Amino acid sequence: MLIKSMGRLAVLATVPALLAVAAPAQAAVPAGAAAAVVVPAGPPTEAELMSLIVTQTNQRRHAAGCGQVAVDHQLVEASVQQSTYMAVTGTFGHFGRGGSTFVTRARAAGYTHPAGENIGWGYPTATAIMDAWMASPAHRANILNCAARSIGTGVRYAANGTPYYTQLFGWS
Repeated sequence: MLIKSMGRLAVLATVPALLAVAAPAQAAVPAGAAAAVVVPAGPPTEAELMSLIVTQTNQRRHAAGCGQVAVDHQLVEASVQQSTYMAVTGTFGHFGRGGSTFVTRARAAGYTHPAGENIGWGYPTATAIMDAWMASPAHRANILNCAARSIGTGVRYAANGTPYYTQLFGWS
C-alpha cells in the first residue's frame, strides 16, 4: 500500500495516468435583457460538494481517456464515515475510528473491492480540492486509474466550518 501526505492532502492506494479541465459553460444574455446577478447564499452544502466532486472526477477521467465511475452508495457510506471522523476529531489521515482503513470501512459498508482513497481538508470548493488532487501525482493516479469503476465521496464540515473531503474508488 502507498501512503503519502502532502499538507492538506493525503492519498492511499492498493495499487499504483494529464490534467484537463472542462471550460465553464457560459450563457448569453439576449440583447436588451438585464443580466441577473446570482449571489451564493453561503458555502456549498455537503451534498452539493459531493455531487460536484463526482462530476468533476468524471470530466477529468473523460479528458484522460478513462470511462466514468459510477456512484456506489456503499463507497459513499464509507467516505462519509471518514470525513465525519476527521471533521469531528480534527484528525486528518487515512486511519479512522478504531484504526479503520479505507479497505475496512468499505468492507464494513458492504463493498468488497476498494481501490484507493484521496482525502483533503480546508479547500472551499469542489474545484479547489479537485485541482489540488490533480496537482499531486499520487492523487491524480487514483482519479485517473482507468481500471476503477466506482466512486463514493464524503464531505463533512467541522464545527468551525472547515470542510473535510474523502474520495473512495472501487474496482467493481
